[in-house]
Order: sequence, then C-alpha cells, then structure tokens
Amino acid sequence: MVMELQSYFIFLALIFLVTRWLFHRSKHQRLPPGPAGFPIIGSLPHLGPKVHVSLYHMANRYGPLMTLRLGAVNTIVASSPETAQEILGKNEALFSDRIVPDAVAAQPNPQFTVAWVPGDHKWRQRRRICAANLFSPQSLDALQHLREEKVHQLLRHIEKKHLSTGEPVDIGEVAFATSLNLIWSTLFSADVVDPEFERAQEFKDLVWQIMEDGGKLNLSDYFPFLRRFDLQGIKGHAKVRYERLHEIFEGIIERRLKERSNFGSSTRKGDFLDVLLDLCQEGDSGFDRQSIKATILDLFIAASDTTSITVEWTMTELLRNPDELQKVRREILTVIGTERPVQEQDIDRLPYLQAVVKETMRLHPAGPLLLPYKGKADAEVSGYIIPKGIQVLVNAWAVARDPGCWVEPAAFRPERFVGSSVDYKGRNFEFIPFGAGRRICPGIPLARRMVHLTVAALVQAFEWRLPGGISPENLDMEEDFGITLKKASPLCAIPFRSNRE
Repeated sequence: MVMELQSYFIFLALIFLVTRWLFHRSKHQRLPPGPAGFPIIGSLPHLGPKVHVSLYHMANRYGPLMTLRLGAVNTIVASSPETAQEILGKNEALFSDRIVPDAVAAQPNPQFTVAWVPGDHKWRQRRRICAANLFSPQSLDALQHLREEKVHQLLRHIEKKHLSTGEPVDIGEVAFATSLNLIWSTLFSADVVDPEFERAQEFKDLVWQIMEDGGKLNLSDYFPFLRRFDLQGIKGHAKVRYERLHEIFEGIIERRLKERSNFGSSTRKGDFLDVLLDLCQEGDSGFDRQSIKATILDLFIAASDTTSITVEWTMTELLRNPDELQKVRREILTVIGTERPVQEQDIDRLPYLQAVVKETMRLHPAGPLLLPYKGKADAEVSGYIIPKGIQVLVNAWAVARDPGCWVEPAAFRPERFVGSSVDYKGRNFEFIPFGAGRRICPGIPLARRMVHLTVAALVQAFEWRLPGGISPENLDMEEDFGITLKKASPLCAIPFRSNRE
C-alpha cells in the first residue's frame, strides 16, 4: 500500500513538472523573433559602440519587437511607434519598474533615486514632490527671472570673451555651464559656476563620465554572477564620480543645517533643499539626509546634461542648415526685435523655433534608449508574450526614424512640425524623446523653457559661422553613445554681428 502511494505521488509530481515545463516552453516560444546569437555571449558582439544604431538595423531585419540574448540576459527591444505604445501606453502599469545597470547601482543609496527605483508608492511620492515644487507652472513662473538671468549671463560671457576676439565658442560647454547654474540655483539658491564659466568643466566631466559608464556594454549586466568582480572596472570608475558629487552635496546640506540651527527660520531660502529638509522633519515623508542626496543627484544630472546636449544639437543642426538658421533668426527679430532680450513668454509666439527644437529632438533624442524597463508580470504585446522580470528596451532613436510615420526620416525638416499637433509629452508615440506613460520624464516643462530660451537668445544676440573654413555640409555629426547621446566632437562656432545691425 505504501509503495502504491509513493508511486502515485511520484506520478503526480512528474505530471506537474512536465506540465510546468511545457507551459514555460510554450511561453518562451511566444517570445518575439530575434537573432540566435553566439554560444554563451549571444548577440553582444553585434551591438557595437553605437548600441541604438545597431539595434535599429537589427530591428529592420527581425521586426519592430525582437528578442535578443545578451549573455545570460534575455532582452526585448521595441523599435516602432506601435510597439512603444503597447509597452508604454496600453501596458504602462506592467512596465513601470526598472532594470538597474551595475554602473548606476554604484552610486550611494540608489534606492532613493527618482529615475531608477521601482514604480511603487514611494516613487510616486518623490515624483509628486518634485513635480509640485520644481516643475509645476507656479514653481516655474516663480523662477522665470532666474533662468533669464542665467541666459543673459551666458550672452555677456560670449560678448566679453568671444565677440571682440573672434575666438570660437564651445556651444556645449557654455550651454552646460548655463544649465548647471540654473539647476544649482533652483536647488541651492547659489551659482556654482563663476561668470567666466571656469568651474563648469569639472562638473561636465563628472556628469558625462557617469552617463558614459551607464551606457557602456558591461559584462556585469549580462552575466550577473560576474558583478562581484567588476572585471572592466566600470562600477569602480562610476562609484568615484558618484561619491564626489555626494561629497559636494553633503557639504551644502551640512552648511544649510548649521544655518538653520544657528539662525532659525530667518535663514530659509525657499529653494528645493529647504523643501526637502522640511520633509525630513516629517516622520512619514520617506526623506532623510541620504535620500535627499540621491534625489538631488538625479535632478542635477538630468537637468544639466540633457538640456545642454539638446541646445548643442539644435545649434549644430542650424549651422549645418544655414537657411533654417536664417528662418529662425528672422522669426525672432520680427516678433521680438533687438531692443529687448528674449523672454520665456515669447516662446509661444515663435512656432518655427519650436519646430526646429522638436525636429532636433526627433533626430537627436537626449536619451536614445529610454531607461530599461522590467515587467511586473507576464504581458502580451503584439501577439507575443513578454515574461515577468525580463529586460525591455525602447529605442526612441529608432522610433523617431520609422519610415511609416516620417517622410525622409533621416533629413532635418523642421517644417514637418509646423502646424502639427505632434508633441513630446507622451501622447504621440512616434515622437517620445522624453519617454511616455508612468515613467515619462517629469522635467519636460523645465526642459522646454530652458532649451527654447537658450537657443532663441543665442540666435537673437549674434550671427554665427563655423570656424576654420569648415563648410556646413562637412560639419562633424558623429554621436557619442552613453545613457545620453552627446555630440562626439564639440560644436565650436564664431559669433559676430553684421554691419546691418
């Protein structure tokens, strides 16, 4: 009798295991198609230094939703507006968690960031605090004078150092310094870069090295058992940069706390640091000294890097297309003139400038691959099954080049946005430079104001030419891939004023 019961339970166990194996196998048979790849390493050798471009070409062969085996990690890649909409729109609740690269995990307390934490109630709380105190219309309007002053400081710097000497301006460098001063003033009520912009390079190097490390092909991300060894040294390299920024933030927080302790409420500056320190005193806010630094780091990197990258690419496209540059300049001089500088309230009256910025973001999205997603549960997308926990990438660079949505997708044609309702706020999935769905970038309102204001001010105040006899058609357009997509060689341009002015 005992033997019969044992045989019966063994038989049931076998049925259970076979059924589970068949279910698991059938589910994986419904994965999107993709290349077989090499043994062990999979498709890693096919990615190359420009991962977004490699994935774009692979999608042309295997389809807009494909599966890649990258080492020991399966990855789903979406490369079309339709697949992006299914993941970020239809199934946005299921794809609101993140896969965190090893280089990003190198920072102190990554669990307190806004960009990388799971999409849970703590993340929603931090996001609401940032939206209400930094990115709401009321908050942005209150700091409008600050942004305009930073842009005027930029123009004064160019006038003093470059206009009279004919020395070329490194557009990305001065745009970064301007963005840096803006976000620093917003967070801490102080400038970090002097009027001559001499301290900006240290921060620019720190931020870009962090972004570059985060975008590198890191064996630790594709063979998780290797993480403890950091074979390429990427995590160690990133950790030093993160810790340097945390050290700077720690000093600022310590000074502010001492001021509060010694002088009380009279020292309140009303900036974002004050908001966060007030929240620390509330027991259920979820904020403490460590989480403040992680939140500030997220905002600091995102605001300074992506804004300056977009400004540099916009000026690059305008100098590469002189007719478009003259159209923008004519629009600004017609609407505003030269008697007063451009202000933020002028942006809505400059539709061609807006079209130029949109077209730049279409061709050069600051984040070519949106930050990696992870499914909370199995999801059906385009008739395929995306298993729970698998890495999902959305190639925003490829989406914006979909020939089914864009005529001459590789060409710079700002006119395609004139009179168009297509926008970057997550409703039009053919154009998602800021992402879409629950994890869309919360800083869009600030980015919009800062990019348009900076470009308009540069075009209004000066005419521009390329140095050293470089012709527009020979302007270097190579990209340098990281978490963000910067210009490989800096854009240098010479400001001048014609006799007509």
